[in-house]
Amino acid sequence: GEEHYNCISALHKSMRGSDENASLYWLARMLEGGEDPLYVARRLVRFASEDIGLADPLALTQAVAAYQGCHFIGMPECEVILAQCVVYFARAPKSIEVYRAYGNVKECLRTHTGPLPPVPLHLRNAPTRLMKNLGYGKGYKYNPMYKEPVEQDYLPEELKGTDFFKEQKT
Repeated sequence: GEEHYNCISALHKSMRGSDENASLYWLARMLEGGEDPLYVARRLVRFASEDIGLADPLALTQAVAAYQGCHFIGMPECEVILAQCVVYFARAPKSIEVYRAYGNVKECLRTHTGPLPPVPLHLRNAPTRLMKNLGYGKGYKYNPMYKEPVEQDYLPEELKGTDFFKEQKT
């Protein structure tokens, strides 16, 4: 019932708040209460990107490994795998930078009026002669061929100068 959602919420918020003791408590309460360990592991995969993100990019690897470990051996042996992951996440630095930036991109797409801007011609592949003649790929700078970063626009003209990492949702 409702306690299923209350407990997973408490686990998330305890890890987010870097409280390893409370995180272990909520994990154990769920597992000892019969919760599916793969459900918990799936939620940890999401937490790794949503709450830890780029502050510790290895968190996602930890979460996927925990999920796979739980899948391979099941309960009760996998409880220690989940416990290790939960404590790792509670101790990990947190960042919602990517989560927010992606939310800003979604908001940009949802609030756009009219047709979405086309892909700039220089970013399009030109597998046919017709496409080359139409200018597909023309002027594209293949970055690995340059020693320094190249000046090149990657967003449509209408979005030039947009920085989804700095934009704030209201």
